[in-house]
Amino acid sequence: GPPRGGPRGRRRGPRRACTPVTMAYKLVTLGGDGTGPEVMREGMRVLSAVSEVLGVAWDVEDIPCGGQYYLKHGSRDWPEGAEERCSAADLILLGAVGWPSPTGTGPVLMGNGKMAGHSPVIGNRTRLNLFANVRPVKLYEGVQHRIHGANKLVWQPGQVDMVMIRENTEGLYAGMGGKLAPGGKVDVATDTRVITRRASEQVIRFAFELCKKRNKGAPKDGKLRVTAVVKDNVLHGCQLFAQIFQEIGEEYPDIEKDTAIVDAFTQWLIGQPEFYDVVVTTNMFGDIVTDLASVLQGGMGMAVGANVGRDHGMFEPIHGSAPKHAGKDKVNPIAMILAVKEGLDWLGQRKGDARLVRAAAAIEGAVVKVLKDGHPLTYDLAGEAKASRCSEVGEAIAKLAAHALA
Repeated sequence: GPPRGGPRGRRRGPRRACTPVTMAYKLVTLGGDGTGPEVMREGMRVLSAVSEVLGVAWDVEDIPCGGQYYLKHGSRDWPEGAEERCSAADLILLGAVGWPSPTGTGPVLMGNGKMAGHSPVIGNRTRLNLFANVRPVKLYEGVQHRIHGANKLVWQPGQVDMVMIRENTEGLYAGMGGKLAPGGKVDVATDTRVITRRASEQVIRFAFELCKKRNKGAPKDGKLRVTAVVKDNVLHGCQLFAQIFQEIGEEYPDIEKDTAIVDAFTQWLIGQPEFYDVVVTTNMFGDIVTDLASVLQGGMGMAVGANVGRDHGMFEPIHGSAPKHAGKDKVNPIAMILAVKEGLDWLGQRKGDARLVRAAAAIEGAVVKVLKDGHPLTYDLAGEAKASRCSEVGEAIAKLAAHALA
């Protein structure tokens, strides 16, 4: 990976003397817990490789965070001032957070009852108004999905190509709730779901605009389609969300409007993924159905989450920290590498920097080639007997991406 230096891990990507270099972009990396730093290392390896070829400079600040940080320091899950440093960044990359509690079941919890790792994840989403969690669901050639059974379906790559958009700042994650513990024993626990017009409007409009920008249509019939996933036959919040969906949908007459009840949607998603183009839903439903959708693209090691707002963006693999695999150079880095790709494309579009857009395309092309060739791949894609190391996959993709740009 790229060299580190300075008391807070600052480092700059290598520069080519023959290529003019503009001012460095500010990048914050949040490696986190367990395997998070391992996949981040490979993401940074790929970023460094493409940046060297294109003459892109990065002012990188690595901020430790998560459960392991909290256990070591005892009061916070990341350092003082981390919030401001994230706010000042052009781009944020997140590995994974969450670490098992040494005193019982579940993850490490802070004194306020929140999981250690809340600040860099939920905190950043809320504070920076990263209202859209954008999760591409795409099956690449050479990857087997994870649906098994006697009559196993074999989806072709072109049949699974959708984007799921999850509202990212409220819902059940709004933090409105608590516990009552008379006599010291928890007797009542509440979580209040909050659905507002403001947040619903911005994420639903984002979904329609993305559908128009993608201009792909659903693989099944080529129609531009946005699907709202709700439980509006029961829940007041979903009734409001569905109402706003229809109101905003009227502004997009060329896009088909589809509404699905969440429980029915789960079986339609697996049974006919080719029907879906863009999907938008509330926070908790989105958290669940996007993890389910990952089985269509080869598992969590292939699944990316882009947390974006009007002014900031944080990009991550959606898998967890996988403590049992930590330090083994074993896990799949492709989701992290594709998160780097998504981040570069987002930043390149925002800044009008064609180099970053080219770099993003080269990274995806390198991933596609490795998957199509079938080597090197980690255990989740190739099986234990043929598995390569995490670092070998990262190195191969870095070399291919750099070569494509040279």
